[in-house]
Amino acid sequence: MSKNLRKYLAVLPLFSMLVACAQLGPLEVQDTEMNKLAQHARTHSDHEKLASYYDDVANEMRKKVVEKRKALQHYEDKSHYYGRGGQDFHSHTTANLRYYEQAAQEAQKQAYFHRKIAAELLQRENAKPVATPGQFSDRANKAELDSDPDKL
Repeated sequence: MSKNLRKYLAVLPLFSMLVACAQLGPLEVQDTEMNKLAQHARTHSDHEKLASYYDDVANEMRKKVVEKRKALQHYEDKSHYYGRGGQDFHSHTTANLRYYEQAAQEAQKQAYFHRKIAAELLQRENAKPVATPGQFSDRANKAELDSDPDKL
């Protein structure tokens, strides 16, 4: 075997191990945790947590939209600085801007949805009757047994 092939075969497993051991970023891990919470959300507080999470995501996306708009304005104003690469920067920034705007709208929709569900659950909890049917049946029967007219 040639030296180049040996080097390639020695380096290839190292790179594959590096790729396999790479960790997920914090947003990706948090998204999977929120997806699990969304699937198992049952209470008012669970949906409120999800709504506040999606509000935070929407706010973060709006900040990125502002940054990308500033960058886009800079690329348009100073396009002569960037030459042909400026067109690539411009189109890439435009695509990112569109992506962040859509992500912010989607996060806002999710927040609204979860807030609406949380309000419905809270309303149901507050509208529950104090006594459920059959709750006092044992007491009523006991009271009837103890209320003989002869014992009074």
